[in-house]
Amino acid sequence: MLNSNFKDIFKYSEKYTTKESEFLCKLRLKTELEFTNSHMISGMYQGRILSFISCLIKPKKILEIGTFTGYSAICLSEGLTKDGILYTIDNNISLKSFLENIFKDVKLKNKIKFLLGNAIEIVPKLENDFDLAFIDANKKSYCKYYDLIIDKIKKGGVIIADNVLWKGKVLEENIDNDKLTKSMIEFNKKIFSDDRTEKILLPIRDGLYLIRKLY
Repeated sequence: MLNSNFKDIFKYSEKYTTKESEFLCKLRLKTELEFTNSHMISGMYQGRILSFISCLIKPKKILEIGTFTGYSAICLSEGLTKDGILYTIDNNISLKSFLENIFKDVKLKNKIKFLLGNAIEIVPKLENDFDLAFIDANKKSYCKYYDLIIDKIKKGGVIIADNVLWKGKVLEENIDNDKLTKSMIEFNKKIFSDDRTEKILLPIRDGLYLIRKLY
């Protein structure tokens, strides 16, 4: 970056980006105050990107793997068609009542369906024809998630995967004992070699991989 570090560029980019809704702002702050792993939330800037992509696609069906406090699900739902629905999966039972209340408060109870359990077991049971999918869960299972999702995505549909740069560790050479970094490198190579898709890896936050299904 010319004469600027990345943090300054990021702050500048945030400044000139449409802001999140008041509800999302409160949810983000609540997450940061009440959850020790608050870094898992998508955040304002990435959330606006997810919303922007969803609004461009205008999906009728969205699949999300990894719900956390529901921030990204709400962002993605902003582009849903009038009769659209978003399925979001998480295996953290302690979040169930929290999420049900959040989706009810934001008046998305009938637009977002929370599924509690293991995504590897749940996804095969879902119907096909998803227009958009977002992967942000167990990093070791990214390749499995992708294999399950790709056949359920429509031609022209988009898959978004988060954390694919894994704090820059994907560039490190000595990763013999780092299973998570190995998993992300394996996932990135898998996506890049899949000729059923076109893809672009964006260095946004911790890395977003945008994957569009060609056939």
